Amino acid sequence: MLFHIKNFTRNVAVALAMSATLSVAQADDHDGQKRTADNARWKSECSACHVAYPPGMLPAESWRAIMSGLDKHFGSDASLDAASASEITAFLEKNASAKKYNASGKPLLRITETRSFKSEHSEVSTSVWKNPKVKSPANCGACHTKAESGDFNEDDVKIPK
Repeated sequence: MLFHIKNFTRNVAVALAMSATLSVAQADDHDGQKRTADNARWKSECSACHVAYPPGMLPAESWRAIMSGLDKHFGSDASLDAASASEITAFLEKNASAKKYNASGKPLLRITETRSFKSEHSEVSTSVWKNPKVKSPANCGACHTKAESGDFNEDDVKIPK
């Protein structure tokens, strides 16, 4: 009987530890927390044209779809050499969100289409997105003053006038 109680206690402790780890991973998924995953090539290549969006903002299948279509990346040719594409894809997949964003089975290609983004930005008026200093919801750095470092905390938001 004592063995079963010890076994049960150990299993509960392991389950709680796993739950806490999972909660932390999910909390860092797209809720205004700072993203800490980093890769020099990802940062360099992706931030050459826009904020290097943190991998946790999309699931792996979305990143794979985006990376496999760099020759027509949202209207631009963002093609990379095979080594760079492979390294960045692996980094994005490893640090991607565990959430599934699309019930249709097709990967979402835009962070702005995720439930998290829509929920976090629901109070932002259409006029903000049309502001020439903002241009679109994809221009995170226009309002998130620390977006370049992967920090999207609401406390650091400054909406341009």
